[in-house]
Amino acid sequence: MAKLRNLSITTPLLFALPLRSTWAVNPVDINKPVMAGDWEGAGSLKFSRGFVMVKNDANFLYLMLDVVADTGNDPGTNDYFWLTFDNNRDRAITSGVDVNYGLYPGQANKLGRQKYLGPGQWTGLLADPSNSAVVQEFGASPNGDVSHRIWKFRLELSEINVALSWPLSTPYTYFGFRVKSSSPGFTTDFPTDFYKDFTKLRQLVLSRKPSIPSGSLGPLIGSVGLIPAGKNSDGQFIINQTTGRATTASGYYHFVENAAFGGTLNLIGNRTKLQQLWAAGNRKYKVEIAAPGGSFTKLISNWSNYRWTGSTYTLDSFAPNALGYYQMANPGIDYSIDDLLIQFPTAGLLPGLYSVKVTFYVGTSYTELDSQILKLYIDNHVPSTIIESVKHGSNEVSACAIETIGAAPDGLNFRITANDPEGNLRGVSFYATYGTGLSTSIYSEGYTPAKGNWAGFTNKLVPASGNWRPPQSCAYSFVLSVSARTTNGYSWIGYNNTHRNLTLLLG
Repeated sequence: MAKLRNLSITTPLLFALPLRSTWAVNPVDINKPVMAGDWEGAGSLKFSRGFVMVKNDANFLYLMLDVVADTGNDPGTNDYFWLTFDNNRDRAITSGVDVNYGLYPGQANKLGRQKYLGPGQWTGLLADPSNSAVVQEFGASPNGDVSHRIWKFRLELSEINVALSWPLSTPYTYFGFRVKSSSPGFTTDFPTDFYKDFTKLRQLVLSRKPSIPSGSLGPLIGSVGLIPAGKNSDGQFIINQTTGRATTASGYYHFVENAAFGGTLNLIGNRTKLQQLWAAGNRKYKVEIAAPGGSFTKLISNWSNYRWTGSTYTLDSFAPNALGYYQMANPGIDYSIDDLLIQFPTAGLLPGLYSVKVTFYVGTSYTELDSQILKLYIDNHVPSTIIESVKHGSNEVSACAIETIGAAPDGLNFRITANDPEGNLRGVSFYATYGTGLSTSIYSEGYTPAKGNWAGFTNKLVPASGNWRPPQSCAYSFVLSVSARTTNGYSWIGYNNTHRNLTLLLG
């Protein structure tokens, strides 16, 4: 039986009201004009020169610096921004961790990213790939009819170290920014000297309240995180009730194909049904779990959920009574995770097809009123990764060796294993890193539905024919990385890798 011990959570220290993001039902297109409607309903915060507006989904933070005071349409005059995030949320500058965004010199719509080294000190611009972006606009906005400068951002949540799946806290970060205008002339920091001192950075609380179409929700268990527990438009269960694996539409918040479940899971109720139960006074319920081939036993778990008071979040704790029955939280209260029936860890469960049952009762009685069973394939094992051999011709090349590679077609070949016995492999990448931030792909393979429950391969020859040749003489690290086709309902979980180091000289 999965069980979560009580944990103490300290509410983040708040120096001012937090900026609360709202859920982006559809991804915000930062290339479209602000007035096209994508920013409608966004969270908003006023500062001395304008407004900050924010939305988010499961992958991105959409943030706008609406600088209504910058009415000079003067491109190329060194107007710029800085946008800083406290990535470990400790209200202190941490070298190599906290991030600052800015413009590439002379490129108005190219987003640069650097790490803090100390107060007012940064690394150079980072060269690693990013899906974050910025677009500059000059025009009207919901906050000002006179044309003015607007900076629109799409920021990867992973870059600012935020995940909607945090089980013990509402997702949040701390941020600060600078906007610089040449005409009219001003430089405004929010808060003052934020880039030297993080203690007064403003808290930004992200939303994890997607609007899942009601027709996709399960009748009582509405969803597992963002994964609906009902049927899709073709009448098929989104979580297959034969296999316990989930498939969502390609344009959905969290796109998964034949995915197992793992990590800490949130079972979220069908809001309409919970409101009806609450109004009728039927608020007592029980949660049970059955292991593969086993019978149902009570699922006992303690968890916490942040409640919005109107000015801040306060932590409420939830647990069953001594007999293992839960009381529904008021669906009319604004929680960080609305309609949460139970949050429970699965790390201690062996892989397999589990059944989870939720039963509601009439009033305080033991008369069953309504129930639902949801089958979930749970798998917290990560795929294995083995670099079985590295050969130069017929000779094995040992780790840390210095090997001379002759003229083409001379080179190396490898045998690798990427294996998941439960059939939940998502992707394989075998590559070499060398030099300063350089890498080259040797082999990669991803999941397609045609693979079914993909277990991967063992002792695979790479390349399939011929040899792999290094691009230059250098020290190389050969990395085999795999990901599992396992979700916690919000994002993919389960990664593994191994590596072997060699020095290769081109003769």
